[in-house]
Amino acid sequence: MVHLATELIHGDDKDNRVTDVAPPINVATTFRYDNDDLVAWNDRENLDFMEKQPIYSRLAHPNSTRLESLFSKILLGHAIIYSSGCSAFFAAMIHYNPKRVFMGQSYHGCRAIANILTRNFDVKQHTLDDIEQFAQKGDVVHLETPVNPYGTSYDIQSFADRAHAKGAFLIIDSTFAPPPLQDVWEFGCDMIMHSATKYFGGHSDLLSGVLVVKDEEISKKLRDDRIYLGTNVANLESFMLLRSLRTFEMRVLKQSDNATKIVKFLNENRTKYDKVLNKLYHSSLQTEDFVKRQLKGGYGPVFALTLKSVDQCKKFPPQLKYFQHATSLGGVESLVEWRALTDPYIDQTLIRVSVGCENVDDLIKDLAGALQYLQDSA
Repeated sequence: MVHLATELIHGDDKDNRVTDVAPPINVATTFRYDNDDLVAWNDRENLDFMEKQPIYSRLAHPNSTRLESLFSKILLGHAIIYSSGCSAFFAAMIHYNPKRVFMGQSYHGCRAIANILTRNFDVKQHTLDDIEQFAQKGDVVHLETPVNPYGTSYDIQSFADRAHAKGAFLIIDSTFAPPPLQDVWEFGCDMIMHSATKYFGGHSDLLSGVLVVKDEEISKKLRDDRIYLGTNVANLESFMLLRSLRTFEMRVLKQSDNATKIVKFLNENRTKYDKVLNKLYHSSLQTEDFVKRQLKGGYGPVFALTLKSVDQCKKFPPQLKYFQHATSLGGVESLVEWRALTDPYIDQTLIRVSVGCENVDDLIKDLAGALQYLQDSA
């Protein structure tokens, strides 16, 4: 088996169209037909021809094709690329067309999409605790693990068993722990979702999403749907994402290691900040056996903490030098966010921390200084 770092650099070599070592930026929306291959659309057996003969960028284009080759290699399935994580989740909902959706704590954008489906199509929403009572064949259980914004983990195998016992499908959003940190396929899910904007992008400069399935026929249906949903990833975004994927493994392992060390420091020094620090959340603090089975490659680079008051949450980010106050996560730069600014469902005193690739000692010193400032001011 080829190792991840090698696949990230060579997994799309089969899609080379020119002699450039770095694939070119393709800005064209339309492409000339091949006069030696004039086959009517209705006479095509499938759309595989577009991998070599692109027609129109909403259908496919050279760099989106490269991305799907690469993601299929590193995510161990058949990958379909999208313009954002939200568009990937919406595509999954369109594909499964469930009557009921079961969700717990999750990204507020996915919850908003579920709300639209409820408003327009009367899709019922239930919590993860309701699976046994209400789930039926064809329903969807959507599970983030590690979960946004806490960075804590759920037992995937347990939810797979519960969903499948009722004939439901399990979608796992593994954005917070991409490979090599976590291989979701080991635990029985039906579809994997990633917001590729985050760790795969890694530089806070692009939007993308990806779905992965094991069944090739399902992937073809998803790709057909995407043509008319209009959610293929854009040309420039594709080029930038390909660039980012070459260094992905190095980045995410560094971020994971940094985050684990920072959480360890905060956990061991809670008493120093007893007037400020309330709760601390991260998979590395969990004691359940399944956590290490799932996160065998390292813990996720996002964690969360709650402070004693909303006022402290407002004063905390300006005291930081290296952690920038911004939404999103997964970039090489470390971020903090008073999460209430963008998430209407969350604890109003929660700070989400996305750990980057800076030196961990500098990051620890930065956080410790900000917490000490609030401690002294309390």
